[in-house]
Amino acid sequence: MSPPAYQPQHPEVAAFLQQHPEVEAVDLIVSDVNGILRGKRVDVRALDKVYADGVNLPGSIFAADITGDTAEETGLGFEIGDADQICYPIPGTLRIAPWHRRPMGQLLLSMYDHQGAPYFADPRHRLASVLELFLDSLGLVPVVAVELEFYLIDRERAADGGPQPPLSPATGERERKTQVYGITELDDYSAFLDEVDAACRVQGIPADTAVAEYAPGQYEINLKHQDNALAACDHAVLLKRVIRSIAQRHGMYATFMAKPYADLPGSGTHIHVSLLGPDGGNVFADGTPEGGPLLKHALGGLIETMAEGMALCAPNANSFRRFREETFVPLTPAWAHNNRTTALRIPAGPDHARRLEHRVAGADANPYLLTALVLAGIHHGLTQTLDPGAPITGNAYAQLEPSLPLTWLDALRALDRAAVLPAYFGTDFLKVYLANKLTEREKFRHHISSLEHDWYLLTV
Repeated sequence: MSPPAYQPQHPEVAAFLQQHPEVEAVDLIVSDVNGILRGKRVDVRALDKVYADGVNLPGSIFAADITGDTAEETGLGFEIGDADQICYPIPGTLRIAPWHRRPMGQLLLSMYDHQGAPYFADPRHRLASVLELFLDSLGLVPVVAVELEFYLIDRERAADGGPQPPLSPATGERERKTQVYGITELDDYSAFLDEVDAACRVQGIPADTAVAEYAPGQYEINLKHQDNALAACDHAVLLKRVIRSIAQRHGMYATFMAKPYADLPGSGTHIHVSLLGPDGGNVFADGTPEGGPLLKHALGGLIETMAEGMALCAPNANSFRRFREETFVPLTPAWAHNNRTTALRIPAGPDHARRLEHRVAGADANPYLLTALVLAGIHHGLTQTLDPGAPITGNAYAQLEPSLPLTWLDALRALDRAAVLPAYFGTDFLKVYLANKLTEREKFRHHISSLEHDWYLLTV
């Protein structure tokens, strides 16, 4: 006698399975401080229990460094017995994962402690706490859009062990040319891009435009702006998973490494922000191309907090390879209108769409922490009525000396000495983040690279 058919009780589970009765299992996903997705895979029949009781995961997932090891200096490992916390589903994120061979779904989770409070080390909660400040103290709603750059690379490494561009699906030739905004490049990879678009549609990810970027195999996919910054970052995290998964189906890898090639442009994450007032209008718009006074105060806050937040924009050793002159990667806190040589840009466009663009971070940044950083800077500038100074005209590289922390250690020290950000992120979270990254840096510092062997092994 066969067992009775599963009858889901939770409305969200029931609706999902009515639409996708073939699904057998679901990935339960939490984004760690590095933006790496961690969690569990469960049978679909366990979903009601997940929604009712949550699922246990150790808080030490937020102490995991880029290699997956627990940074014990965070205090989240042996010191507390690697204790479990409780993760609950994020409403509206139960979706089909169409790239799997087996019928699969996925569900985003967020972590809470055993008293039901948001777990302090969860990056999503750090963003949520910053958003609360906007509504509680300012009555404003941030509108956020995320732009992600990435490279498609061949599964086979180059002779030197590094990455190499893929073979073009259209020509079979290795990609070597650079045609920024090239339509041919979009045509050549249309099967990949079309499947990404289809996966985004079924997952409710509001992907907008795709463009070929400044290097062979480099692309950018933009997400539509939305007035729910948490959802905007959920979509950014899930878009990365879509891109990686679909790339593998097409015989390639996708990398969000900030600087995979020494002689080609790096990949960034750009955050666009405007603010809605109580009447639903854009408070950055005042009928002029310059924008209103609130826009200037927001820029002032971002400039004042940019150096101390650099370790969140550039979270690892490779991140700092991006920061070179004349590469459209900022080296100095400065702003301008319609100018990509500065850290903060006011894009051209109609008054109702007036917004700022934060251009500092690499593609390797955690979207939740990066957006929290940007919004914290804006909130600080608005509440302190800060002045950003005059905008830059022309090439910022030719006018300004580099002044941001441009090494990993300098950036971590700047965050450790931060005067503004602890009030937004919490000292406990920053302690965990810094311990995580300092442990990772120590590992990296003791590694001997092949370049060192090439230069020094037989010459000194």
